[in-house]
Amino acid sequence: MLNERQDHILEQLKRVGSVQVDDLAALFDVTTQTIRRDLSELCERGLAARIHGGARRSVSTSTVDYEKRRQLDVSAKSGIAERAAALIPEGCSVAINIGTTTELVADALIYHKDLTVITNNINVVHILRTARMKSLIIVGGEVRTSDGAIIGSDALEAFRNYKVDYAVIGASSLDVDGSVLDFDQREVAVARAILENARTRILVCDKSKFDVSAPHRICKASDLDYIVTDGTPPPEFDASLSLGHTTLVVTDHGNHDS
Repeated sequence: MLNERQDHILEQLKRVGSVQVDDLAALFDVTTQTIRRDLSELCERGLAARIHGGARRSVSTSTVDYEKRRQLDVSAKSGIAERAAALIPEGCSVAINIGTTTELVADALIYHKDLTVITNNINVVHILRTARMKSLIIVGGEVRTSDGAIIGSDALEAFRNYKVDYAVIGASSLDVDGSVLDFDQREVAVARAILENARTRILVCDKSKFDVSAPHRICKASDLDYIVTDGTPPPEFDASLSLGHTTLVVTDHGNHDS
């Protein structure tokens, strides 16, 4: 439960989009430390996102219908998918998780020959079932009817039985500190299993994910081999890549090694 002051802050975020710590402290006649604690709690719950000196409204993709999300930023996502598919050679093995952008990657792989594709995404199976696959495998487990994801302990164990050449994952949120995030802990666990059992790890994510706050961390950006996105990320995120050997591929501006 939120306290009364936090409820008022949340209403203000909904109305105007962003708030500043100093302004809220004056409005509620409390210390700036109290307001920072309020904002931290709102951010931890995914109800707001941090900005310098305050917070902004969170755009939660968990509240957006999956079919509607398919229609968002289609051109940008398609460009990301084409670039990601170009990183994957024919004749290799690929694990693909749930997501509207990962589904477009599957679509971009249709003309690849002799792939072995393992997925927990029912939609990927429909996309690739007529392609020239060496093998198309869907893991077992609980089906989330809202989007066709297969999640839970059975799916987790299934991915641990494979070692693939490439992993292609999506995510709901990117934090400027380099965290790759999602809403559902079960989905996060499956994504981790996919990454842990892949030789090359690819994240496909459009730049709007920096405007979303989610509570569960899949991995750090520096744990990945490639991040394919459609816009230059914030400088702090770019700097976080220096902790690993991650190649940032920006579809608008070419790519560079980080």
